[in-house]
Amino acid sequence: MTEGAAAGTVRQITSLTNPRVKDIRALSMKKTRDETGQFLGEGLKLVTDALDEHWPVDTIAFAPAVRELPHVAKAAATVRARGGEVLEVSEAVLAKITRRDNPQMVVGVFRQRLRALADVVVGAGEVWVALEQVRDPGNLGTIIRTVDSVGAKGVILVGETCDPFSFEAVRATMGSMFHVPLVRAGRDAFIAWARHSRVRLVGTHLKATDDYRQVASDQPTVLVMGNEQAGMTDEMAAASTVRVKIPMVGQADSLNLAVATGIMLYELRRPRLV
Repeated sequence: MTEGAAAGTVRQITSLTNPRVKDIRALSMKKTRDETGQFLGEGLKLVTDALDEHWPVDTIAFAPAVRELPHVAKAAATVRARGGEVLEVSEAVLAKITRRDNPQMVVGVFRQRLRALADVVVGAGEVWVALEQVRDPGNLGTIIRTVDSVGAKGVILVGETCDPFSFEAVRATMGSMFHVPLVRAGRDAFIAWARHSRVRLVGTHLKATDDYRQVASDQPTVLVMGNEQAGMTDEMAAASTVRVKIPMVGQADSLNLAVATGIMLYELRRPRLV
């Protein structure tokens, strides 16, 4: 069979210089993701989670070694039935696409989804997370996964926050990004929305005096977490309804952002978890 020829409805690719390989690999660059509205994710679980949520999967690519596995065959058939592209590629092609020496045997190309801030309604007992100028994609992905785990409702990316559709962020979500709504907003627009929506903004701040263990409530709440180095901006701190701190009793002077967000989320969600 020649390079790129159809095998039924499955296209086989082994050449590292195939134009389709170059197109998919280019999704590692934010510029390409922005232009195409697509992003790349690795692993059968990621593809399956997306399909279960009816998230648009434009392409699935898998190695010959997993061709006959029932879950791979089912995922490929579902993508094909929904009008997507199915590729069988060599492991060398997968390594080039993912830029990893030991890639997983299945990758997917997904369409980006972002909700509008105006459409976000925070109900009684619900918690959203707002991340202001977060820079680390691993932190962002882990927070999205934690939001999913604790039953919070979604994540609002405020200001110059890193791209949730980067390969690193997507990997860190472990599939939770397909279950957690994402929103982008400028800081001023977010603060105006919060005031208009009458939600409680709970912000973590080094100079706060309130203890984080006293903030659980049935009020509609948005937990605000700031930049890894600088924390919340002064404007966001001033807009916060409640400012709290997590006590530090050892020699460390700070917590990892994703860890601190997890602590806060489980405390805010405590009435719903017991």
